[in-house]
Amino acid sequence: MDTNQWMEQAESHILHTYNRYPIVLDHGEGMYLYDTEGKKYLDFAAGIAVQALGYGNQEYADALKGQIDKLLHTSNLYYNQPIIDAAEKLCAASGMDRVFFTNSGTEAIEGAIKAAKKYAYIKDGTTDHEIIAMEHSFHGRSLGALAVTGNAHYREPFEPLPGIVRFAQYNDLESVKRLVNEKTCAILLETVQGEGGIYPATEEFLKGIKEICEAQDILLILDEIQCGMGRTGYLFAWQKYGVKPDIMACAKALGCGVPVGAFVMGQKAAEASLKPGDHGTTYGGNPFVGAAVSKVLDIFAREGIVEHVREIAGCLTGQLERIKEDFPCVKDRRGLGLMQGLELDASVPVGTVSAKALEEGLILITAGNNVLRFVPPLILGPEHVDEMAGKLRKALGAS
Repeated sequence: MDTNQWMEQAESHILHTYNRYPIVLDHGEGMYLYDTEGKKYLDFAAGIAVQALGYGNQEYADALKGQIDKLLHTSNLYYNQPIIDAAEKLCAASGMDRVFFTNSGTEAIEGAIKAAKKYAYIKDGTTDHEIIAMEHSFHGRSLGALAVTGNAHYREPFEPLPGIVRFAQYNDLESVKRLVNEKTCAILLETVQGEGGIYPATEEFLKGIKEICEAQDILLILDEIQCGMGRTGYLFAWQKYGVKPDIMACAKALGCGVPVGAFVMGQKAAEASLKPGDHGTTYGGNPFVGAAVSKVLDIFAREGIVEHVREIAGCLTGQLERIKEDFPCVKDRRGLGLMQGLELDASVPVGTVSAKALEEGLILITAGNNVLRFVPPLILGPEHVDEMAGKLRKALGAS
């Protein structure tokens, strides 16, 4: 079948909840994807920050193939070795103490919320606790995750949503302080806002929130689903600030393509929150995803992926800054490491630019209010940055 036939078949059978780009992807190699017509695309989206190791990593593939031949699933009624190895490595890498593996980042947020509520319930026996989240945040599309997502456009069709959630302004510590009260059980935020437009937290903001949490026994929950796993030049972005959360949600590049997430807890939160029967999942933490996570963490450590991100990030930001200087429609560049955004003037819609880039063989995605988002595989090289810049300049010139 040709591309149009594939797309027509998809629209006949798949629920239309995505406005997809008009290509049908077939396979990938390194930094590149190929469609069913054989066209080659330089990938600066990485499956929305998932494919940290790019495409076709043989060591990773062999680990998954080997586990398929051994055991895929057992349920959490039994132990399995791959997930035990993965949990030990994730705790060591994060400096945290306990892991619950989920099937997605959204589920990791759900679990983190439940843990915070249970922690507060154990303290005072009441159930009317509140969570402070941030405006312009994004934490997922399930009802609990939507409740803490600071964008009314996502929430309104599904209200009333569970829980009592109050929204502060990101990077405005005073706005957080005004919302804290005796019922606040958690403060939840992305260390770097992704969907909201690529906004890193300031050090003052993050450290100020940590001080509030410690002083009032409030749990700090950091969403590292997109900004974690090396993307900012630190395995987890909070490590740049020296602000360890009580609970961390991660996913995306944690499995590098295998659907897996996790919420990771410090000892204080782990000992006084979720107990047997409070939370569970049939598929989460099965041997297959355990093998994936374990191998990803091995490759990251051995290949120095985080160090490489720090080295190559300057190359990317340099090219983006030059593009900003050369194109008046580019209003701002911001981000950390290989999580970057270019904010465009409203006169040049990012959707038009990303479509033109696709024609040039460059995959880019968007974020927030007219922001081009750059979240390439972490194996990015200088030659890929140069190639991207050339294609983006053509796309901007044609938009």
